[in-house]
Amino acid sequence: MAKALGVPHIDTGAMYRAIALAATRAKIPFNNGAALERLAESSMIDFGAGTPPLVFLNGEDVTALIRMPEMSMAASHVSAVPQVRRVLVQLQQRMGRSNGGVLEGRDIGTVVFPETPHKFFLTARPEVRAQRRYDELRAKGADADFDDTLADTMKRDRQDSTRADSPLSFNHTYTAIDTSDLTIEEVVEKIVSAVKQKAEGRRQK
Repeated sequence: MAKALGVPHIDTGAMYRAIALAATRAKIPFNNGAALERLAESSMIDFGAGTPPLVFLNGEDVTALIRMPEMSMAASHVSAVPQVRRVLVQLQQRMGRSNGGVLEGRDIGTVVFPETPHKFFLTARPEVRAQRRYDELRAKGADADFDDTLADTMKRDRQDSTRADSPLSFNHTYTAIDTSDLTIEEVVEKIVSAVKQKAEGRRQK
């Protein structure tokens, strides 16, 4: 999408994973909001060219490390901490307002950029999402189990949907797309077409 639209790709989920990795290394409990806030404020997160984008934490390439299975749940815990969310949301807003971009994350259209006219909620059946994640992990050589992956997927959905700060949600301002039976190329085509159509309509007003 970012390539097709000529804008940066800002992977907000990777940012929370990076902080989760930093917290794990520093042995900071996920319920210590003050310590996690200080960690987030002092951490430098950058993106580099790549597909997906490379992720750097304080200059270290952590792209592969933050995609390990244990980081998925860790990131979910960290992202539920209000102090961490405030720090990273401000960073995401600075990045987006500086150069624009395609941002992915569970609160982009509701909290980070609620004013954007281009909001898409991508979903898929749980077993499809679990299969995609399982295939991704196996391709990286991880010792993954499909049933465990499915259980983790559903657990994370429940946790993210019920957290007090910025829960996973969407409303009538979003265009919902069920990707269960679509290819990546078909999803990108749907979104890019919708963005260009809406942008053209705004120019004609």
